[in-house]
Amino acid sequence: MLQTSARLLRLLSLLEARRDWTGADLAGRLGVTARTVRSDIGKLRELGYPVEAAPGVRGGYRLGAGAQLPPLLLDDDEAVAVAVGLRTAAGVAGIAETSVRALAKLEQVLPSRLRHRVQALQAATVAVPGAGPAVDADVLTAIAAAIRASERLRFDYTSHQGTPSRREVEPHRLVSWGRRWYLVAWDAARAGWRTFRVDRMTPKVPNGPRFALREPPEGDVARFVQRSAGAATWRFHARVRLHAPVEHVRARLPIAVEVTPEGPDRCVAEVGSDHAQLLGLYLGLLEVDFEVLDAPDLAAELARTGERFLRAANAGRPPAPG
Repeated sequence: MLQTSARLLRLLSLLEARRDWTGADLAGRLGVTARTVRSDIGKLRELGYPVEAAPGVRGGYRLGAGAQLPPLLLDDDEAVAVAVGLRTAAGVAGIAETSVRALAKLEQVLPSRLRHRVQALQAATVAVPGAGPAVDADVLTAIAAAIRASERLRFDYTSHQGTPSRREVEPHRLVSWGRRWYLVAWDAARAGWRTFRVDRMTPKVPNGPRFALREPPEGDVARFVQRSAGAATWRFHARVRLHAPVEHVRARLPIAVEVTPEGPDRCVAEVGSDHAQLLGLYLGLLEVDFEVLDAPDLAAELARTGERFLRAANAGRPPAPG
């Protein structure tokens, strides 16, 4: 049965947050007597939570690892969040059926008020099926374990161009973006941060030696993935000088575009796309003057597009006098 005792929930959250709580500390945090704390600890143990108690000055209560999964202690919002997450689980191979089974068990014990909230949300939303590749749950688990243990990860990898390679990296974070999973890791052989598509990885065992944690790339792994993963898929690249302040340009270009200021009213952008025509369209939508620095194909495409637009603008006009 789903337990909803507010005090037990608070006690469990305290035990999860820190080790070696004294009875007096817990009593003070919960606003109860030490006797009540001992009683609540007994209730958690009866539910299956392995709460350990160490005697002595340095002793205290701690939450240990159990041999079996105890019943979950969830408040209302947590229960709804779990149910919604199970309904929308996607992108990981082999868990769709498992998610349905877990959701059925959860909904069976949800109070009616929470069940109505979950069902209302389900009825009001529509999921758009995506074509993203599914990721093996075992691969995600292996990567997450290496991140948690700060151990180097060895794996076979297939690049965007289909080139196979063997890599050994210091894994930092897993990032879910759209319907794809990415690993952000420090590649010692290339002396830099790299982003890897998890569906193209095949981890090897055992893991490598432990490593010291590094500062995350650019201070934000999510932004790093958006920029690096987006740029990596471009087939066409160009450097363009834009006659506008860098703030104006950054607000109108995709996050994956790198923009460098060149004074108060100019900047240089590293842009890209799958086609020169599409890139020309993007640049035109900026409505600023620009110069193509190192992409003759883009310059030629812009010239052809300009001629077509000029002909279209002059079509039907009477000829000029003389």
